[in-house]
Amino acid sequence: MSATTTPTPHPAERRRMVFMMAGATLLSAAAQILIKTGMHHFRPDPIALLTNLPLIAGYTLYGLFTLLMVLALREGELSLMYPIISLSYVWVTALSYFIFKDTLSPLKLVGIAGIMAGVALLGRGERK
Repeated sequence: MSATTTPTPHPAERRRMVFMMAGATLLSAAAQILIKTGMHHFRPDPIALLTNLPLIAGYTLYGLFTLLMVLALREGELSLMYPIISLSYVWVTALSYFIFKDTLSPLKLVGIAGIMAGVALLGRGERK
């Protein structure tokens, strides 16, 4: 079985895929926040599950994230697109800080800076 290669996309198309994936990570982060919020109201009862709007909205956003991710991965370079998903950690940490009052230790901040620097380097490293 041979691996198929996709032609290098036009720079504008490549940029569009990067922005699509980055936007998808925002949806992923929002989904995770909503799922956590919904779990605060969780009861193992079918009616309670069907009326748990934050939980339903979170799973819906996560489904939309998955769809956008698949579309971006279909057209984009896997080695560039997939690391962008790590931005979800950055958004979740920031949202958790503001919404749930989670703590931000210096080590977390260094980790976030590392993730952002890594994604930026990957994006710049592919330019010709």
